[in-house]
Amino acid sequence: MTLAIMQPYLFPYIGYFQLMKAVDTFVLYDDVAFINRGWINRNNLLNNGKAQLFTIPLKDASQNKLIREISIDTQQKWRDKLLKTIQQTYRKAPQYAAVYPLLEEILQFPEENISTYILNSLVQINAYLGITTKLVPSSTIYENQDLKAQERILDICLQEKADHYINPIGGKELYSHERFAEHQIRLNFIRSEKVEYPQLGGDFVPWLSIVDVLMFNTKEQVDELLKAYVLE
Repeated sequence: MTLAIMQPYLFPYIGYFQLMKAVDTFVLYDDVAFINRGWINRNNLLNNGKAQLFTIPLKDASQNKLIREISIDTQQKWRDKLLKTIQQTYRKAPQYAAVYPLLEEILQFPEENISTYILNSLVQINAYLGITTKLVPSSTIYENQDLKAQERILDICLQEKADHYINPIGGKELYSHERFAEHQIRLNFIRSEKVEYPQLGGDFVPWLSIVDVLMFNTKEQVDELLKAYVLE
């Protein structure tokens, strides 16, 4: 059984979905400290040929809280504003008619907890793309917050009876092949290859939100892009 663990991100870039599709079980690491100015509640869309950051406002967000303890600021009309931005930016994109209703349903989901809100978004996008990976919020099952770093990851692997763990390439210095091998677990790191597709003219802007990928590619084309990675 192959496992990956990532913090919950809203509309993340395609590399996140490559990792999710590459495994059998994908753990949403939501009982770790929230990171200010991270990617949990923000990402980039395409606007006039450049990356434009969008942010979902949060209520009393703090690095002294766990991700699962953070709530969305429901007092602000950010949903309508973000949907309008998506309309203006992508209305001429080839998959707009198919994808916009999906995004609207995700963004209008009546949930305050950011972790649950993101879980729903990933479930919906996976259903659209035919990704069948099991999603598990870490706060719901493992009860191992006394462990830290690599040892906590190993414990989750053992609880899930995983024999293969895949981590993003950015964590290559954090994990030991030897330590995982002690538990008969193979360790790999996923590196995205060049992902490029036609946008709305001009130079290609890489690594935007999955929203951009969905707007310019059919489900079949996205499926091919999801294979553009290597394991190290």
